[in-house]
Amino acid sequence: QELPETVLLKFFRPENTPVPARPTPEQLSNLIKTSLHYPESFNHSFNQKSLCLVPVTLLLSNCSQAVVDVMIDLRHKPTSSEALEIHGSFTWLGQTQYKLQLKGQEVYSLQLKACFVHTGVYNLGTPRVFAKLVDQVTLFETSQQNSMPALIIINNI
Repeated sequence: QELPETVLLKFFRPENTPVPARPTPEQLSNLIKTSLHYPESFNHSFNQKSLCLVPVTLLLSNCSQAVVDVMIDLRHKPTSSEALEIHGSFTWLGQTQYKLQLKGQEVYSLQLKACFVHTGVYNLGTPRVFAKLVDQVTLFETSQQNSMPALIIINNI
């Protein structure tokens, strides 16, 4: 019995593949990846100086190839009383809002200062980051995915 002749399969892609005109909300909320860099614990003598200042670096990474407008808002406070009981309240010193532009794949380092008046465990993960593509005509930037809580322990020495 004769085997049927084998035919090579050809795979082809049409040249004018439609490109999605606008990114999905999911894509827009993942334009900027943020990470906070700070000491896990910080020793301070509250008897000598009532304010404890801790340097914190907010690292912003543009995950897209496009130029992105970024807005950082440090004025956000946890609203639930439970969050305040667990982590206590602290203040960001200096400028409370930043607007910057990141080129495709650019990483930007923003130096911040957190101010504490008591010992305790605090969540530094309060900055809100918004982003939009530069060429996108929108009134509002898309809120970026928030990372995990960023806990710091403030000790009295």
